[in-house]
Amino acid sequence: MASIDTADLKRMFDEIAVAIEADKDRLCQLDGVIGDADHGIAMGLGFGAVRDALASLDLAATEPTALLNTAAKSFLNAVGASSGPLYATAFMRGAAAVKGKAILADADFIALFQAMAQGIQDRGKAEIGEKTMVDAWLPAAQAAAAADAAGKTLAESLTVALEAAERGAQATKDMIAAKGRSSRLGERSLGHTDPGAASAVTVIGAIRKGLG
Repeated sequence: MASIDTADLKRMFDEIAVAIEADKDRLCQLDGVIGDADHGIAMGLGFGAVRDALASLDLAATEPTALLNTAAKSFLNAVGASSGPLYATAFMRGAAAVKGKAILADADFIALFQAMAQGIQDRGKAEIGEKTMVDAWLPAAQAAAAADAAGKTLAESLTVALEAAERGAQATKDMIAAKGRSSRLGERSLGHTDPGAASAVTVIGAIRKGLG
């Protein structure tokens, strides 16, 4: 069983910032087909701001909830539109899920992960099949929860979460966008991966790497 503290969560966010920065151009290219070509830039700004904000925290005196709320505030300040409120809500929901805990067990982190996905869905008011990041996040959270319930380790649970996210993102190619700017394209959005789902895979992969 893993035990995750604030320092581990900071390292996870550092890993996400690195992964998003490396993937920024691809995400912008994906967004250029069905959006404003700025998704990679926005995600890079958001997670860069989170990394910088967490760097100044006294980790020994900071509980996971406070770290996650700091992440939410800094992401939203950096990215006020589109993905900003979605990820800010995700981090705030995650913070609430582990409130009062200084050390997180496997099940605690899975609950945090599920709360993040639910926050993104609630804030975006999206369902699976509408060609959004929910198509990656929700299957990932469901897969992680099922794996944890079956007694898998956190690393194993996050691996199946990543696989589910990858399948979900791939499936968005066959969907017509129903939410956001890309919905204006109608059937022209067919055949293209949703950039939000693609970046969700990058984020979840970095979470697995950071904590696995």
